[in-house]
Amino acid sequence: MKTAHDLVLAAKSQCHEASVEDAHTLVASADVIIDVREADEYAAGHLAGAINLPRGLLEFKLSGTPSLEQRDLHMVLYCKTSGRAALAAVSMQNMGYLNVVSIAGGYDAWVEAGKPIVKPAPPSFE
Repeated sequence: MKTAHDLVLAAKSQCHEASVEDAHTLVASADVIIDVREADEYAAGHLAGAINLPRGLLEFKLSGTPSLEQRDLHMVLYCKTSGRAALAAVSMQNMGYLNVVSIAGGYDAWVEAGKPIVKPAPPSFE
């Protein structure tokens, strides 16, 4: 019986993962940046310009969003540490997407490298 870890390792061997340094350039030129984390994770902070398509809804959202149906879009995916993004990348490849890259180490590695993120401002009660 395979574990989630086994599935992630298999996905990582089947998709293109870019280092954070290489991903920084890819993000700047991407047509679409997809955060596959859950909505609460996205709301706590995300890459600038990223859209939130949680892993569990990804295929449905891609199929139901005309602006994302074009298979040659350059797409960069990420999650917290890169497991969900690798699974998502393989799924997208199986759907026919041609230019899908996952960020190795995910959001955590991006933040650790000091790359820019968007965080919500705390509410002001003044």
